[in-house]
Amino acid sequence: MKKYLLRNTIIDLLLRIELDNGYSHLLINHEIKAKNIPTKDEGLLTEIVYGTIQRKLTLDYYISHFVNPKKKLEPWVKILLRMSIYQMVFLDKVPDHAIIHEAVEIAKQRGHKGIGSFVNAILRNIQRNGTPDINEISDDIERLSIETSHPKWLVKRWINEYGFQRTREMCEANLQHKPMSVRIQPLKITRDEAIQQLEKEGYVVNKSFFSKQGLIIEKGNILKSSLFEQGVITIQDQSSMLVGEMIDARPGCTVLDACSAPGGKATHIAEKMKNEGHIHAHDLHQKKIKLINEKAKGLNITIIDAVPMDARKLDEHYSEEMFDRILIDAPCSGLGVMRGKPDIKYSKKEEDIERLSIIQQEILSTVVPLLKIDGLLVYSTCTVDTAENEEVVKQFLAKHTNYEIDQTFFSDLPKELQSTIGITAYGLQLFPQEFETDGFFLTRFRRVS
Repeated sequence: MKKYLLRNTIIDLLLRIELDNGYSHLLINHEIKAKNIPTKDEGLLTEIVYGTIQRKLTLDYYISHFVNPKKKLEPWVKILLRMSIYQMVFLDKVPDHAIIHEAVEIAKQRGHKGIGSFVNAILRNIQRNGTPDINEISDDIERLSIETSHPKWLVKRWINEYGFQRTREMCEANLQHKPMSVRIQPLKITRDEAIQQLEKEGYVVNKSFFSKQGLIIEKGNILKSSLFEQGVITIQDQSSMLVGEMIDARPGCTVLDACSAPGGKATHIAEKMKNEGHIHAHDLHQKKIKLINEKAKGLNITIIDAVPMDARKLDEHYSEEMFDRILIDAPCSGLGVMRGKPDIKYSKKEEDIERLSIIQQEILSTVVPLLKIDGLLVYSTCTVDTAENEEVVKQFLAKHTNYEIDQTFFSDLPKELQSTIGITAYGLQLFPQEFETDGFFLTRFRRVS
């Protein structure tokens, strides 16, 4: 693919992500398929798009030192500068002179000769003199915000919750690539058989301690493996696999998955149940229900009944004490998955967290009567914010005295997690810097009366 065409595609993608609040991972996958991006260019496109988004605040800080603050840049010009500076500073795949030449040509094509000269001047200046020194920022919070490209309000919030050092580690981890992990379908293949087959195909894989079904892909594009094409493995983060393990569902159980899409946890639970029993899976929109059904079909799972429904109204549909197990994988801010979805950190606001914590409480309160006595309820989120995690748990327990934290939860965790820094009396908080996973929270309640 011609370099100008590839980089114009990248600009268009970054514009859609920024201006239309598009989801980066979905748009990238769509664009690769729609434009038949060659395999050899997929990696560079993905690297530049994700990297430019991940480092946006850092890149804008650099740009601000070379552009008059009164000068209003068109969005595409700013994005062209960001992606070019990102390649010059953080990548070594393309020489600086080639990056500058391509940027100038694109600027002329999209704008005019004057914009080409403007872009050339800024990039040449950075090539000669380097980037501004972030260490000169005197305020610790602002410096960490700019250095790791996390909004200042978020850095400040995390420092208040976890202290400066842990916040720094978390922010730095969010800039790093996370290894892909997959889950085997144990009714079709064993983990050892999967490893043997993948290694034959040239993949480098390791076992995950989060789940006996989990594999970490250290090398190779797993989407092109024979096992993925055959539907005997499915992509899932290790932290999410922990949910399927900790809900402890047995064959023949009746399970409620209240916020199920895209179905990774529901299908995992079904596998643990040996595809025997019944899982009622719900999500708000029909298009998300379609994702659950597609995933179940691909894995040959037949016990999932997926229907669109608001989790806050489930008590109107089901009778009391109907379920042996309930999963509330609650809608959340997603602040734990920024390594794979870096645009999240710019689209979320502090008020979103407070609003979501109310919704989480409402969902939990709705399902309270639906669980059988002595049944188990797992509550999980893909965020690291205490307001959505530990504080939600505390408020739930204060309102519902017929529930308690199931103490066997802690001993049932993999031994590697039993003494981690995220263990509290209320559950387990996984941080992205600990085990190369998403930031994730989960706990397990038992209904006692």
